[in-house]
Amino acid sequence: MRVAVASDHAGFCQKACIVAYIASLGHEVADLGPETDARVDYPDYADKVAVGVADGTYDRGVLICGTGLGMAMTADKVPGVRATAIQTPGFAALCREHNNANVICLSGRFVSEETNKEVVKVFLETEFGGGRHEQRVAKMMAEDER
Repeated sequence: MRVAVASDHAGFCQKACIVAYIASLGHEVADLGPETDARVDYPDYADKVAVGVADGTYDRGVLICGTGLGMAMTADKVPGVRATAIQTPGFAALCREHNNANVICLSGRFVSEETNKEVVKVFLETEFGGGRHEQRVAKMMAEDER
């Protein structure tokens, strides 16, 4: 699987660890920045990952900011992206099974590195459940057309 990862300055402290962890799981990883922990605007990096997922360059995306919230709000505006902020492995499973999420957004300030690694693993290993969820996801994605 091809996975794009990016952060802002608040998530930078966990980015290298998450990139290495995803690679250790056998996935191809693209680190889309930033290169340092200098202050940056999270929408710039959320957009890089979201556009890459939407156009098929990457299969999934992982974003890290202080809370995960701003990145999720930004990435979810890109048509074709289903982004959400996730803090627990259980929610990571549900966002994949029920919502076919293709981008998760992590908190670099309020969630530990170990928990975020568990979240990422579950996100990458969980398949979309389909079935009754397909119609709901289709309705959600129809909002991109409005």
